Amino acid sequence: MNKRLNELVNFARTVRMSEPQKFEQRVSFAYGTANIENENVTREMVQKAADALQAAVPSKG
Repeated sequence: MNKRLNELVNFARTVRMSEPQKFEQRVSFAYGTANIENENVTREMVQKAADALQAAVPSKG
């Protein structure tokens, strides 16, 4: 790896996402994956499903 890329990888290892950031990342991943299988799936559909699931699961803490 070149030096700059190695620095960026090392920095990325220290990044900690907040819970809202993690949630948005999960929604984005789910949308991308679902849309590959079915192009009729929209980001809005995935967001609504994720919101419903999040509301149904007791929060930690």
